[in-house]
Amino acid sequence: MKILVAVDGSPYTKRMLAYLAAHDEWLGDHHDYTVVHSVMAVPPRAASAVDKAVLTAYYEAEAEKVFKPIRQFFAKQKLNANFVAKIGHAADNIAAVANKGKFDLLVMGSHGHGSLGKLVMGSVTTKVMAHCETPVLLVR
Repeated sequence: MKILVAVDGSPYTKRMLAYLAAHDEWLGDHHDYTVVHSVMAVPPRAASAVDKAVLTAYYEAEAEKVFKPIRQFFAKQKLNANFVAKIGHAADNIAAVANKGKFDLLVMGSHGHGSLGKLVMGSVTTKVMAHCETPVLLVR
């Protein structure tokens, strides 16, 4: 099974990884894992004032801050995973990677905001589910 694991480095990501570790059906070398993280883009005006190499290094460093403990998690489980960093809005990037990669399952943590929170702040989870053709396993 091709499994896409969406991460943001929050406690909800840790909770989702703990859930995966506790359920043997989701972890194992019989699955193909891809881990995706989305780094928010630097505003265009600011990005134009910075050297492209510096900007690229910034995006890579921000992604690696999130990926480092997840790499350790997969290493501890003796599993291989591909790590993909995207730049831009998380919901758009997660849905695009899931749809393009033809994954069997997308696993992600959810902050669990109520209706009012979704109205005021928006919800990455809600937007991903609206634009993603891949089945989604949400861990709260």
